[in-house]
Amino acid sequence: MSSEHYFSPNPESELRRRTIRATLAGRELSITTAAGVFSPGRVDPGTSVLLAGTPAPPPVGDLLDVGCGWGPVTLSLALMSPDATVWAVDVNERVLQLVRENARAAGLHNVNAVTPDDVPDDVRFATIWSNPPIRVGKAELHGILERWLPRLEEGADAWLVVQKNLGADSLQRWIGETMGDVVDVHRASTSKGYRVIRATRS
Repeated sequence: MSSEHYFSPNPESELRRRTIRATLAGRELSITTAAGVFSPGRVDPGTSVLLAGTPAPPPVGDLLDVGCGWGPVTLSLALMSPDATVWAVDVNERVLQLVRENARAAGLHNVNAVTPDDVPDDVRFATIWSNPPIRVGKAELHGILERWLPRLEEGADAWLVVQKNLGADSLQRWIGETMGDVVDVHRASTSKGYRVIRATRS
């Protein structure tokens, strides 16, 4: 399976588990990844930029990682905010199982790894961190953001990392033009060819 299809709900490729080491939130972890998931061999550069350049998450409340993959953002949020509930959302059942396994292995009990439809409708988020799945296409990506950004608590922030040459600036413009009545959006930082976009619930 090509990496372009890591967003398939049920990957058909052979599982081919592997173990990697990753340092998240200052803690070195043994992580299980597999074929058919995004960046199975390392924390990808965009996620590294997001984790390095985003202020600490709220200590309590519901925190959301959209497009969680094997869980680098989710695990970081859970480590930094042990009294919060971290929602790891993805359509790929394989990565959701990996997130659950990796959270258990790290001794983290505040992670819910679920499909989008399994998040209760009344949950509102104190923050959203995401390396969104750009390769799903614009229409699908826009639908993802239209679904989740309005579920921020008032005054809460979403932090999105997008590669500059994959349309970070145009995505920021679209959020401002289409969702300006929901969030205030601006570029928070630039590093290594990536933009971190901050959207604050108005």
